Amino acid sequence: MPDKVTIKEIAKEAGVSISTVSRVMNGSLPVKKETKEKVLKAVKKLNYYPDSLARSLRIGYTKTIGIIIPNIANPFFATIVRGAEDYLRSKGFSAIICNSDNDVKEEERLLKLLTEKKVDGILYSGIGDHAEELINRNVHIVFIDRVIKENNFSYVCSNNYQGMQNLLEYLYKTNHKKYTFISGKKEIFSATERLRAFLDFVEKYNLDYQIYEAEYTYESGLSVAKKIKVLPDVIVCSNDLIAYGVIEYLKSKNINVPKDVGVTGYDDITFSKMFSPALTTVSQPIYEMGKTAAEIIYKIILKKEDSFALPVKLFPNKVIVRNSTRRSEAYEKAGNI
Repeated sequence: MPDKVTIKEIAKEAGVSISTVSRVMNGSLPVKKETKEKVLKAVKKLNYYPDSLARSLRIGYTKTIGIIIPNIANPFFATIVRGAEDYLRSKGFSAIICNSDNDVKEEERLLKLLTEKKVDGILYSGIGDHAEELINRNVHIVFIDRVIKENNFSYVCSNNYQGMQNLLEYLYKTNHKKYTFISGKKEIFSATERLRAFLDFVEKYNLDYQIYEAEYTYESGLSVAKKIKVLPDVIVCSNDLIAYGVIEYLKSKNINVPKDVGVTGYDDITFSKMFSPALTTVSQPIYEMGKTAAEIIYKIILKKEDSFALPVKLFPNKVIVRNSTRRSEAYEKAGNI
């Protein structure tokens, strides 16, 4: 293997000082245009790649952020990553994207891996509660789609309780009186908030209801739908992927949605408006959540601010009424959703 090209060799090839090469590579001080061109030409000729580790030791950060998500196949998390990555790229930062497959032990391994790689910070959207571990590791972190209030971490989330509450109120006003709720797993923050809203709702109106638990996947929705023996007025699903599975199962049994039973989702991922029937759901600003989380971690790193002192961001959600539920034009025109 050939020896690695050094900055000294670049300086010799360009006919400039080592400090001049350093200024060009780091952009720390202005350099004459013709001098800069000489250095860049030498860099290209000698196929020089800077030592990123050495550079990070000099400037105090690696310009790398870790992102931990539970399921990259879920468009919700893919969109969060896109929002974060677009922002980080605009600031000259790179992202290491880690998929845990909803495994808490795998999340622990990924957190250890990222801290060993000296990432500047972590955007965390997993399912485990690693707050104490993260404090001990002294890691800059921003939580996405979950709230860790007891330790005053920075987080970016949407108001899951409010969004589900608004959806349920719409369903009640459109004469849906019997409910089946398919919740996400209790370990997931958004699932617990949406379930909490549902329980408060059925208690408020003294309604008939059933509750099932599912993974946030199409396959799980398909499987849980088979367990529903008596059709309610509406099946309220804790996310869109579950709703897709439910609707496909109902179609296979020649059950018409929404004539025989309504179905709703949550998230408003890309395919929901194209699904058949188009899905009534709750829209979250998913891309903006990822982007905002990246912006917060960027400020923590560059401004050296204490993450505990930074504000949190709680986005509002919006009910999106489509063809998978009965509609009330009068209620919609009144501006209730």
